[in-house]
Formats: sequence, C-alpha cells, structure tokens
Amino acid sequence: MITIKADRDVCQGYGNCVLADSTLFDIDDDGLVVLSSHTVAPDGLAAAKRAAYDCPSEAITVVEND
Repeated sequence: MITIKADRDVCQGYGNCVLADSTLFDIDDDGLVVLSSHTVAPDGLAAAKRAAYDCPSEAITVVEND
C-alpha cells in the first residue's frame, strides 16, 4: 500500500499537485491542498510521486509501505 500525506500547514497553494493528479489532489476554498484519499493504488504511484516532486513547499509526502 502507498500512503500519501499532505501537510496543510506547509502548503502554499501552488496547485502543482493538482496538475500532477487531479483525481488524488484538489485545492479547497482557502487555497490549500485536499486529498481525495490517503492511499493510492500502485498504478497511481508515479503521479503521486510527481506531485510530491513538483511541490515547491514540499507539502506532499509519499510513503511506500511494505
């Protein structure tokens, strides 16, 4: 299982996560990241990693659990 974490205290609302995967990430009315799920299937791992990599504030974390 792959766990996605979004730190709303760190998020600055750039929206790069939404560009990487709009099915997993969204931006709320306050301009901060919202996750549609805290887990992602293995086939969504590349997009989740892209979102974490593209986040200038490093608010997205991808954890690959054994």
